[in-house]
Amino acid sequence: MQTMDPITAPPGGALASPAVARNTAPILEVLRTHLPARGEVLEIAAGSGEHAAAFAGALPGLAWTPSDPSAEARASIAAWAGAAGLANLKPPLALDVLDEATWPEGPFAAVVCINMIHISPWAATEGLMRLAGRVLPVGGLLATYGPYREAEVLLAPSNAAFDESLKARDPAWGLRDRDEVAAAAKAEGLALTRRVEMPANNLMLLFRKVGG
Repeated sequence: MQTMDPITAPPGGALASPAVARNTAPILEVLRTHLPARGEVLEIAAGSGEHAAAFAGALPGLAWTPSDPSAEARASIAAWAGAAGLANLKPPLALDVLDEATWPEGPFAAVVCINMIHISPWAATEGLMRLAGRVLPVGGLLATYGPYREAEVLLAPSNAAFDESLKARDPAWGLRDRDEVAAAAKAEGLALTRRVEMPANNLMLLFRKVGG
């Protein structure tokens, strides 16, 4: 499904990821189904900014705020945003889920986090859940994407190898157990409402903020 005109080369100062090119359309299909038609969306660990530009372009009713703790990533996000020229794509925030002083006030209708949970320490997942619990209204959506371990599903060989490579880079990284992630979310008032199987042995886990 083509959602926007392709950009054949990254704009100056921008980073590009082959994985983003592969997963943007499947992720967008899920987001289009579950995000509200209008509202404010906060993207955590937006990385290169390619997702932010694609999603803001495909979902013009949403005001998309990307964020990343890395200055290099924020420069890339700004470059992609400049090339896209979208009024609903906001400047990137220097947000670190481990530093509550950097968190925005909100509220946001949704929080989106793609490929962060396994490439960060467990404390980052806990921080993500605290942040989402704070900025989402009741019924607000937290959407996460990436590979997970699941007790009832045999781990794919590619994911097992990926997990080993992550831990070799940093022992604090690695694939997280889906149920442990859901428990961390529940502790912050977020209920896991949907599990969506994605290409290349990834999942989207959708959480909703529940009433107190």
